[in-house]
Amino acid sequence: MKTGPLALTLGDPAGIGPEIVVRAWRALRRERIPFFVVGDARTLASAANGDGDAVRTISSSEEVEAVFADAIPILDLPLTTPVVAGQPSPAAAGPIIQWIETAVGLALSGAVSGVVTAPIAKAPLYAAGFKFPGHTEFLGELTSAASFEGARGPIMMLTAADLRATLVTVHEPLSRVADKLTLEALVHAGLVTAQAMQRDFGIAAPRIAVAGLNPHAGESGTIGQEEVKLVEPAVRALRELGVDAKGPYPADTMFPAEVRATYDAALCLYHDQALIPVKMLDFWGGVNVTLGLPIVRTSPDHGTAFDIAGRGIARADSLIAAIRLAAEIAQRRT
Repeated sequence: MKTGPLALTLGDPAGIGPEIVVRAWRALRRERIPFFVVGDARTLASAANGDGDAVRTISSSEEVEAVFADAIPILDLPLTTPVVAGQPSPAAAGPIIQWIETAVGLALSGAVSGVVTAPIAKAPLYAAGFKFPGHTEFLGELTSAASFEGARGPIMMLTAADLRATLVTVHEPLSRVADKLTLEALVHAGLVTAQAMQRDFGIAAPRIAVAGLNPHAGESGTIGQEEVKLVEPAVRALRELGVDAKGPYPADTMFPAEVRATYDAALCLYHDQALIPVKMLDFWGGVNVTLGLPIVRTSPDHGTAFDIAGRGIARADSLIAAIRLAAEIAQRRT
């Protein structure tokens, strides 16, 4: 079945979002993965016209297919103040939030098949009163009233090459990770992951490998008790729920190619446990996927890169991969 276009939010307009959006469109314009931008048309045109690319304002997602091969379609929701590349400002927070809210609303209404978000910076949003740790939690709130079958997220997954790694805790200081881990959180993340593997990745009987927290996965409780008290009971609970979960495994031996071939997703307990292997496998092309939402959402696995914004050197590999993956997931859901 045919799916609608993707909505791509512009991200922080002072970051590399506008220029990588242009590069992504240039790479995908001849493929059948149409998308349109939700953001500020003037900012996007400034990034595009330096390369001679066209930007065309649209008023509806229905116009995208006729425009996409020749110009970058954009639903123009203007900034209220000028933007300077590399200089983030809380003044842009309102429009940035509006772009995300608009894209999510379009996805919930069925006007688009999914949302791809260019990077945002948290500090300028916090300065303007933003209450969420990041995109993932905000999207969870925006979609909380929509119906959804199965275990609900948001749960963050990072993908690169053949690795899919989900996170139980995300942006927690390492000193607080152990306190944040609970049996309920582990089981919930594992269940969301398993169901997403079936629904969004087409794996009928997914195998989930669960990482330990401590060196050597605790060495039978001699190097920490979290594996004995939390991870092992969580694996048993997941298996009782019908999930093919195994572990805990020592994190330092989970990610060689031979081991990755034995599972479909790794359940990781903290940020760097997942992000380091993902970035080692494909530093430029990793993708962030939000699992357990009633809408499809992906994003590039990098930040705003204010230090190089506007210089024309930012690579769009991760955004291109995020768009392609969003289209694949949307097709499976259709």
